[in-house]
Amino acid sequence: MQYIYAMMFAVDEINDSESLLPGVRLGYRILDSCALHPWAMEAALSLVGGDSTFCTFTPKNAISFVEEIQKMSSNIPMIIKFLLEHLHTVNFTTPQGERFYFQGGDIPAKYDLINWQKTPEGSLRLVLIGRVDGFDIVLNETAIQWTTGSSQVPVSVCTVSCEPGTRKALRKGEPVCCFDCIPCGDGEVSNKTDALQCDRCPLEFWSNPARTSCIPRQLDFLSFNETLGITLTTVAVSGVAVTTAVFVVFLYYRQTPMVRANNSELSFLLLVSLKLCFLCSLVFIGRPSVWTCRFQQAAFGISFVLSVSCLQVKTMVVLAAFRSARPGSESLMKWFGPNQQRGSVSFFFLLQVLICVIWLSLNPPLPQPDWEMTGVKVTLECAMESVLGFSLVLGYIGLLACTCLLLAFLARKLPDNFNEAKLITFSMLIFCAVWVAFVPAYVSSPGKYSVAVEIFAILASSYGLLFCIFAPKCFIILLRPEKNTKKHLMAR
Repeated sequence: MQYIYAMMFAVDEINDSESLLPGVRLGYRILDSCALHPWAMEAALSLVGGDSTFCTFTPKNAISFVEEIQKMSSNIPMIIKFLLEHLHTVNFTTPQGERFYFQGGDIPAKYDLINWQKTPEGSLRLVLIGRVDGFDIVLNETAIQWTTGSSQVPVSVCTVSCEPGTRKALRKGEPVCCFDCIPCGDGEVSNKTDALQCDRCPLEFWSNPARTSCIPRQLDFLSFNETLGITLTTVAVSGVAVTTAVFVVFLYYRQTPMVRANNSELSFLLLVSLKLCFLCSLVFIGRPSVWTCRFQQAAFGISFVLSVSCLQVKTMVVLAAFRSARPGSESLMKWFGPNQQRGSVSFFFLLQVLICVIWLSLNPPLPQPDWEMTGVKVTLECAMESVLGFSLVLGYIGLLACTCLLLAFLARKLPDNFNEAKLITFSMLIFCAVWVAFVPAYVSSPGKYSVAVEIFAILASSYGLLFCIFAPKCFIILLRPEKNTKKHLMAR
């Protein structure tokens, strides 16, 4: 049946086309012998004798479809062949009554579709489909119109080949020629057609945009040339400039009651430590090296401990001063004289120095690329080999800050026109809030942005201490000089 349907489809396509055989109408007649010899003989005699109209012909051309009888089974083809050979003729009739006779042995039996055309001399010749039995066959391939609407031959596959950069994924329950082309993932490549899997690039390489080859990864870090680095550098340098200006103001007005009443020595030391805090943030910017990785953490830890210890000693002096005013407590201030204040600050400072020395000597941070990152760019960062050492540095700063906050909170309501404990309380609240928010932000920030988060925390807490402690004092010194008197400060 498939041959019959193929022949019927071919004839219908030719008849429906306006370009294949213009002016020619093809027809066909299908006879079935049902494997019976008498029926086969009757059909053959009917075709040869012309009792039945075999085909419809155009006025000047006789066209015939001849079955390929060699493919048939049983001995029926032999009967048909015997009749054709002995009758010697096969006739075709046109609508005008013209008859054409052929010797039976001349009928080609190699092809299903035979196109016989009448020549001007009155004979018939074979045209269409290679060179067969001495006949010229001409096929106009450009005139063929497929069901796809194009003259291009349709591809007889389920799925076209997968290009490099993709891999084959077979469809479940479908033939092996049916598959999907899945693009390779990030960091994976395939450099051949119909690859069954994508290969992973080495750590030092990454896949190109086409996912066809591995390219070297680029080291990335927070530099002074990019916008973020320029912004943070500008903010840090501005902090240094403002701190220097405040230092100059306090130095110029060091004999005034406002400066002397708030322990001028600790105030100057606090300003120096804040300047160091601003400067240490610059060490975090630029290409990490062995020495910068060590120095940045040590500078950060030591400078902030110096700042917080100054504030803590200031708060302790305020509490001791008011406690000593009570009867029987006159000797309390002996423990908080100038030497004791310097000794306390030095003790807190040297303890942090000891922690940093032990940490950086045993297991210091080293510059390493973060190969776990995705993408062509890899962050070169100071990898913390010892989380314990970094935690001790931060923990010690946090312990001093919390202690200072608690002492300042207790002394905030002591009677004084200018109680510095209030300013310390507010400054330490800002300081603690910044560093509490720093931890989750630092952990969740990718690549070089974690460094930017740490720099931001350093700058924000430094600015908080600078403005909360010294802005009200500078305001009175520069803009309200009438309040910068001993009488005003001792009014209560």
